[in-house]
Amino acid sequence: MITLRTSAHPAFLHQGCIYGSDAEFLAMAVPFVLGGLRSDEPVLVATTPANLELLHAEIGQEAEVDYVEREHLGLRPPQRATAIHRYWSRHHSPTASRAVRVLSEPEWTDRSAREVSAWQRMEAALNVVLADTQIWMICPYDTRTISPRIVDDARRTHPECVVGHRVEPSSLFVRPEEFARSHVEPMPPVTAEGLFRFEGDLTAVRRYALRAAAGLLANDDAAAGMFCIAVGEAVEYLDSQGVERAAVWLRPAAGRIVCTLHSDEPLACVPPFLGYRPPDVVREPGDGLWLTNQICEWLDVTSDASGCTIELAMPGDSGGEMKRAERQRLAFGA
Repeated sequence: MITLRTSAHPAFLHQGCIYGSDAEFLAMAVPFVLGGLRSDEPVLVATTPANLELLHAEIGQEAEVDYVEREHLGLRPPQRATAIHRYWSRHHSPTASRAVRVLSEPEWTDRSAREVSAWQRMEAALNVVLADTQIWMICPYDTRTISPRIVDDARRTHPECVVGHRVEPSSLFVRPEEFARSHVEPMPPVTAEGLFRFEGDLTAVRRYALRAAAGLLANDDAAAGMFCIAVGEAVEYLDSQGVERAAVWLRPAAGRIVCTLHSDEPLACVPPFLGYRPPDVVREPGDGLWLTNQICEWLDVTSDASGCTIELAMPGDSGGEMKRAERQRLAFGA
């Protein structure tokens, strides 16, 4: 065991905190927040209303801490990753060697198995997409409300775990890419019904997607437009990777609009965390998928010798989601 380290660290620091009582939460959170205040470091706390009340009672609401309920950072994993990166972009100092502290507690209740898997992949992704920041991040996990499996996976996605004032290396930690590969959802079989094939004609596939989405979202032109943008960015990504032939399959499923793009041409390489890094950070292949990821409830990209598949699904309240994402952008800086 080692003492909770100081803020003088050169790169991203990602720690989990598994707690089972209010006292255990405070034993981690209070020194983390107060240490940031003493070091004149920005501190963002996104946790449950109950935990916010506990911290207010210990530290005070007037302290220079950005307290927010966790939903404020986005309701889906890509939105949260973006909000955290933008908070760092807005608050870090390019000349001072100081951390930007973030205490971020995910929401696990009322999540489907697929949603839980997506949030776990995000925890692994943060080790990669935030690696060049000086964020010091602790992610609390409350054993009173989450399953033992989620607790175990927290140890696999965080290199270290905080226990009170101490830090313990996680013996279960696995490489983020390996974790992501073990949490990929199987793609559904693509049927001939509803397929639209194209060969390099992006205008045609966008037109088709807009027409099909408009039929499925007859009372929501804005949602149909956003879905068309998401599909268009995914098609553009395939085109940028040299894919010329593909089929598009749009259908309603469990209250969502789902699109599957499939080609018998495999991709040369599929980075495991496509669509997580904001494109204003660094230009890389697949940057357009960041926008798709912001719009959609899930985005999965797979490829093997038999071909490649991109599947995306839009939540029912896409208009509200985009408005919340825009408020988040304004709050944490573009």
